[in-house]
Amino acid sequence: MQVWPGQAYPLGATYDGAGTNFAVFSEAADRIELCLLHEDGSETAVELRETDAFVRHAYLPGVMPGQRYGFRVHGPYAPERGLRCNSAKLLLDPYARAVAGTIDWDEAVYGYHFGRPDSRNDLDSAPHTMSSVVVNPYFDWGDDRPPRTDYHRTVIYEAHVKGLTMLHPALPKELRGTYAGLAHPAIIEHLTELGVTAIELMPVHQFVHDHRLVDAGMANYWGYNTIGYFAPHNAYASWGDRGQQVLEFKSAVRALHKAGIEVILDVVYNHTAEGNHLGPTLSFRGLDNASYYRLVEDSPRYYMDTTGTGNSLLMRSPHVLQLIMDSLRYWVTEMRVDGFRFDLAATLARQFHEVDRLSSFFDLVQQDPVVSQVKLIAEPWDVGEGGYQVGNFPPLWTEWNGKYRDTVRDLWRGEPRTLAEFASRLTGSSDLYQDDGRRPLASVNFVTCHDGFTLRDLVSYDEKHNDANGEDNRDGESHNRSWNCGAEGETDDPDVRALRMRQMRNFIATLLLSQGVPMLSHGDEFGRTQGGNNNAYCQDGELSWVHWPGREDEGGKERDGGKGARGGGKDAKAEGKEKERERELEREARQREEARALLEFTRSMVWLRRDHPVFRRRRFFHGRPVEGTHDDLSDIAWFRPDGREMTARDWQAAHAKALSVFLNGHAISEPGPRGERISDDSFLLMFNAGADELEFVVPVNHGRQWQVVVDTAEPEGVAPGQGDKVAAGDRLTLVGRSLTVLRRPA
Repeated sequence: MQVWPGQAYPLGATYDGAGTNFAVFSEAADRIELCLLHEDGSETAVELRETDAFVRHAYLPGVMPGQRYGFRVHGPYAPERGLRCNSAKLLLDPYARAVAGTIDWDEAVYGYHFGRPDSRNDLDSAPHTMSSVVVNPYFDWGDDRPPRTDYHRTVIYEAHVKGLTMLHPALPKELRGTYAGLAHPAIIEHLTELGVTAIELMPVHQFVHDHRLVDAGMANYWGYNTIGYFAPHNAYASWGDRGQQVLEFKSAVRALHKAGIEVILDVVYNHTAEGNHLGPTLSFRGLDNASYYRLVEDSPRYYMDTTGTGNSLLMRSPHVLQLIMDSLRYWVTEMRVDGFRFDLAATLARQFHEVDRLSSFFDLVQQDPVVSQVKLIAEPWDVGEGGYQVGNFPPLWTEWNGKYRDTVRDLWRGEPRTLAEFASRLTGSSDLYQDDGRRPLASVNFVTCHDGFTLRDLVSYDEKHNDANGEDNRDGESHNRSWNCGAEGETDDPDVRALRMRQMRNFIATLLLSQGVPMLSHGDEFGRTQGGNNNAYCQDGELSWVHWPGREDEGGKERDGGKGARGGGKDAKAEGKEKERERELEREARQREEARALLEFTRSMVWLRRDHPVFRRRRFFHGRPVEGTHDDLSDIAWFRPDGREMTARDWQAAHAKALSVFLNGHAISEPGPRGERISDDSFLLMFNAGADELEFVVPVNHGRQWQVVVDTAEPEGVAPGQGDKVAAGDRLTLVGRSLTVLRRPA
């Protein structure tokens, strides 16, 4: 085999049509072997003799796409000094564009022997671990154009590749749970009809199923356990894992773009799948442990952990920062994604111990001409000290607004003293974002997400029910701000079910009428349930997969309701089973109808938002008239149910759970794309979060004629344009826990 010197840049395996350049960083290594893996289990080792700035490299003519490879690092093994090199461990390339195979969790993938954590384990890990793959970077993107949807027009749909597609009956079985399934016309049609503009995919970087979960017969379903920051997760590929997953992912992005849907990735740059000091040696740990991870200063055998996963990446290391920035640019330029949601982003701001908003990572992102131009969304917290940082990220960033979630939940479950904060959350959270020059669009608003209850479970359970996770129900958040509406779990009580449907409509309407960027969680649009499990991270099965409503079962099974065995006499036991089956069929039919109605309501709310810029302003309200408009009304006004404007005392009243807000469509202060003045209809939103019905007075002097466009007390929610006409001074009775929206034409 010919071995040429090659280049130190770019890192990873780079195929150029005639061969492949390999480059890998390690300051700790004495020498590094590149191992080309063969189908019979043998390998060809090539020492990387060329070194530039601790990057070992070589060019191998004739090495083609599909070639599997790994690294063996020869160097010091002294865990007490933070050094963990061991040439017996085949290591993944941190820059691998694709990964093949899985880990079988044999003892060989660990640096020590089980039961003896201080021992050294020299068993060969190659037969038991994953391998890196050389990929062909070419892909015919055709006329693909990223949608580049403005934030004020964005509606985000958080989804799991497998969970969204696994049970959809319109998908061929071989496409379910895959990137190709995500691109199937049935999925794209659902997204476009719903009106979402961006799909935020839960982790698709190559991740690892934890040893503990595999032994328990479960999986790391959510995927927040990354080992490859450049590689699409191979288990989501239907075409194969020797580089085909890259092509399949690109094809999905191209199909979604064609439908006008952006692709946002949920990325986990805060930790890796190698865990704590007792974790496996898969990649970074064996290459250069001290350069990649934050180690305890006075005891570097152990890892600093601000993520709750066992380790944290060393964000003051230039090599870690380069890895992250190279990865981000790769996914934008080569995979053409449109943005990122950064898991536990507060950890990325920890250069030392405290959270530093001006850390090097944010400086690098700010000046990067590629990464700075896509959507950047922070999960603004971690589990370390001072880790809750909602409202404290730099102006370029938007944030998952956890305070929005908590406040909206509190309002609709009837908590006292919530009106003042709710008003701030509804109008874009100016208390969090205005001081540093950001706008309402810095707030990504959500009521539910993957982490916690689904929307249906939020209104069906007071307590979490996580027994299936095998942790004695100790895992998951215990304070969920949920309310079961009078019965824990599923019930046939019609009053409870009606209240739950109304509460779900309240949450959806509130979310889509709030200033900021709304985010829906997959399946919430038709009431998906996880049976009260609020931490389904390990549940890769029907509990967490989306059950699509109104569809036949797989294979088109016929339902005869027990009517196929009608002949002759029946004993009491058989008749009992038949009646139970009939009740079950009635229950399923009712659930399908509820799902259909909720889906239609969600669609109508998304499109109401899309049609009216007053609900998606780019600037905060001023609370005063806007110059140049044809009325002298302020851009926003708040009223008590009796139609009088709210006073300071009203905002602080503990018992107050109702108010109205006037949104003036004539007083939108920001100009249109060509500098034109934007004018819209005006709206009056009436919130009754109390348990009892309440009379509201339509304020005078803010419009003479109004039309009801939303009423969450109605089973269908009232489609826009179909409601009753009302006049200034009229009295409307709102049932307990309901929301009514009135529209005044421009």
